[in-house]
Amino acid sequence: MEQAQQTSPGTGVQALRRLAPPPALCGFLLLLTLVFTVSYAVGSAAGPVAPGMRPSGTSNGVEDDPGTGTDPETDEMPGMGGH
Repeated sequence: MEQAQQTSPGTGVQALRRLAPPPALCGFLLLLTLVFTVSYAVGSAAGPVAPGMRPSGTSNGVEDDPGTGTDPETDEMPGMGGH
């Protein structure tokens, strides 16, 4: 008793549905992308958050001294009064 395997036309569609991500995940990713896009646009329109800010990659000819915060003339911390 041999049974013939029957293929229905909907079998390919069912396979695609199993491989596709759930609609809730697609909606979440779409919403996440929208939020980040709007956030980036608002941040670009607002500009820097403080006066005089510049990107760290630019050079204006003045070297920043990453020193220890001491005054080389008095060898004291700034604002300590020296006494």
